[in-house]
Amino acid sequence: MSIHGILGEQTTDYPTEYSPETLYPIARSMGRDVIGWHADKLTVGVDWWQAFELSWLNLQGISQVAMVRFSIPASSPFIVESKSLKLYLNSINFTEFASWNDVQALIAKDLSACLQAEVQVELFTLNDAASLLIAQPTGICIDDALAGSTGKIALTEHPDASLLSNDETEASSERVANNSNQPYVFYSNLLRSNCPVTNQPDWGTLAVSITTDKTFNNANMLRYILSFRQHNGFHEQCVEQIFADLSQYYQPSELMVRAWYTRRGGIDINPCRVSDMALLPAPSRLIRQ
Repeated sequence: MSIHGILGEQTTDYPTEYSPETLYPIARSMGRDVIGWHADKLTVGVDWWQAFELSWLNLQGISQVAMVRFSIPASSPFIVESKSLKLYLNSINFTEFASWNDVQALIAKDLSACLQAEVQVELFTLNDAASLLIAQPTGICIDDALAGSTGKIALTEHPDASLLSNDETEASSERVANNSNQPYVFYSNLLRSNCPVTNQPDWGTLAVSITTDKTFNNANMLRYILSFRQHNGFHEQCVEQIFADLSQYYQPSELMVRAWYTRRGGIDINPCRVSDMALLPAPSRLIRQ
């Protein structure tokens, strides 16, 4: 995956004047071509970006601060390069605005133009305890699913979907025959991948809700998640890879895959893919963010 732009630069000049041209789009097709699955099924969902270093000036020249959430449809042809977004947000630090609504409208306009899709922008005050509340993933945590296993988990260079069908016998508590009328809901805090440009590690919490007639194995699922540890892929591509692999192996009637990635540069990225928009959960953030 070849990415140009400013993300990998060692030194960066931070703009001090409003600079929408700083925003740098990356085609989603780059990640989806690598997955090699039905690209149209990966366009159902949302990427929630949350930024915590937003500032601008009021008409008196006094700095204002807020938190902001961007909702980017998975159907957009582009994502935005994360460092370019940080630079763009910094470029409005010394720009005067008459109101919060003006700030929100400008950012929505610029991001929508860059990504060629309608991006929703929400600003949150630092003084409201209800702003960007910290949530907890639902379902069971599978991070201890391999505690009773004697095998050593190997480091793999790329995600290995064959691990979903590992034949090793596990404890009965780790093998769940799922009722097709009720989803199996779980999460793991052990998702790790690498930025394809800087090779810096990205840590996240993965959550899945899946309805399938196949027997579900917690240990195999955890093995599969751990196979991402040395994979180079953007946050969105990793979630879409998991969505594609689970869709192909389990053939679910319903599926939701989401991840909350930890913050870097004051921004966290939280992709979510669903088999139907009716399954889309509410945006949230976790304590590690």
